[in-house]
Amino acid sequence: MSQINNLPETRTIDQQLDRGWLTLWFNTPENRNALSSELSAELMAVIEAVRPRRDIRGVTLRGRNGIFCSGGDLKGFRTEMQGRGDREAVIEASRQAGALFDAVNSLPQIVVVIVEGAAMGGGFGLVCCADLVIVTADARFALTETTLGIPPAQIARFVVQRLGLSTARRLMLTAARFKGAEAQALGLADFVAASVADLEPIEAAIREQVLRCAPQANAATKALVLATQNTAPEAMTQLAAESFADCMLGDEAREGIAAFIEKRKPVWAGE
Repeated sequence: MSQINNLPETRTIDQQLDRGWLTLWFNTPENRNALSSELSAELMAVIEAVRPRRDIRGVTLRGRNGIFCSGGDLKGFRTEMQGRGDREAVIEASRQAGALFDAVNSLPQIVVVIVEGAAMGGGFGLVCCADLVIVTADARFALTETTLGIPPAQIARFVVQRLGLSTARRLMLTAARFKGAEAQALGLADFVAASVADLEPIEAAIREQVLRCAPQANAATKALVLATQNTAPEAMTQLAAESFADCMLGDEAREGIAAFIEKRKPVWAGE
């Protein structure tokens, strides 16, 4: 079991908290870190517990045992879904999966995904929900759902969000496989590490950059960026104005502007 700093206890996920940055390690080697019902429920519980906390500045998702995530738990699909044959239960399970991807995608904190080994199916979907993605050059990717006779249902909108419609259609409809360098060319990965040893220095640089930014300002910015996808222009203008006003009159902006004028670091940036 793993539990830190008043977060929910987890059995399938190892938790590490370091100077305001939470790393969640998927750790179920028996199914290659698949998104089983247990792992998904635990991830959802932790993500929702983190959501209101501004002392946690960022979350990194990684996988133990040299693999990020193999996707859906196919044995669970067979026993828990097909075995029962209950269509409404399958719909509800799919809706819960969609809620998990949405929770990761909309988390106010910065989300980093680090991929070594493979990110397949639902694991690929989680990658698309991140703000920043680091992969090894030999990491493997594919949207394999259609080869199993099912659609990449709940992850489709996040794949399109990350890669654009034409690329998402090609990858989902052909189940094409590719590695780290192509992942960067497609826009899936932001950084490619030559080896596993190079992953942490890249992440450390990202953390340093994020920690210079005010946590509530980052949360507001992320909400605005996501809102641009489905908000009409006039409503977006009003939403942006209200967000700007709330931040400008809040404690962070008062501290940030004062720190700039006084030529010092703001309190959230540390020493």
